[in-house]
Amino acid sequence: MKKLLFVGLIAILAVGCGSSRKVSRIDSTTTTDLSGQWNDTDARLVAQEMVADCLSRPWIDEFLTKAGTKPVVTVGTIRNMSSEHINTEVFTADIERELLNSGRVKFVASKPERQEIRDERQDQKDYASPQTMKQLRAETGADFLLTGAVKTIVDQIENKRVVFYQTDLQLINIETNEKAWIGTKEIKKEISKGSTKW
Repeated sequence: MKKLLFVGLIAILAVGCGSSRKVSRIDSTTTTDLSGQWNDTDARLVAQEMVADCLSRPWIDEFLTKAGTKPVVTVGTIRNMSSEHINTEVFTADIERELLNSGRVKFVASKPERQEIRDERQDQKDYASPQTMKQLRAETGADFLLTGAVKTIVDQIENKRVVFYQTDLQLINIETNEKAWIGTKEIKKEISKGSTKW
């Protein structure tokens, strides 16, 4: 009986000390800024604005006039040079989606994706039937490579912090190494923390 009471008391204490955490689902496009750090909203909005700016500049019409076809673009490395952990793959995916969905450019796989596809074609060469095997050396080469970086400057005193984010992207002609477009997007956030210091 004592053992049963002891087990019951432990169970009551465990429930009483448990977390009161509540999880709610929200729309994935809802703007959330809990910590003040770079987040999914920043990545999405920066990608949309920078791609729109890139595709509105003279380089694309000049290419269409000269080549008679849409430019082929691939996204290279977007470096995180900020003071925070930023998953640049999320940002890169946003950029790729915006470029592809614009309908103004053709888009080819990134370098890591191309290697995986090449491995698959090599595997098909060894194992697939001649009728379904995909040809080696028949890839579409990119005309332009988009690269860039996300950087931050942090200024803080006592219970207030200001974080300045600068995203720089550049579009480089792969054949000539000429920079066809350079874009910059800036975000500034002020974060207050009550009376507690950082």
